Amino acid sequence: MSPVVLTQLATGLSVLAGAVLVKSVMEQKPMAGPFPRCPSCNGTGRVSCLCSRWSDDDVGCRSCAGSGRMACRSCGGNGTSRPLPAQLIVRPPNRPS
Repeated sequence: MSPVVLTQLATGLSVLAGAVLVKSVMEQKPMAGPFPRCPSCNGTGRVSCLCSRWSDDDVGCRSCAGSGRMACRSCGGNGTSRPLPAQLIVRPPNRPS
């Protein structure tokens, strides 16, 4: 076998092994699973803008760009009630000697 064929064979095998590894990781811990719809916007990601609630038939502000609908604050506009990751650091209290 020539060196070019061996290189191509090794490259193909490494791509296949990488795909198998990624598939096994995704099956164990999916990155984006099925999350329930946001209860505030019912999954649309948009809610009525404050300018349309408090105005006298004129609609338009920076938040809604004149559409009368702005991004939902509960889900950030993505429509799912996916929890945000947070890291909490708890330190033990200092005890006097």
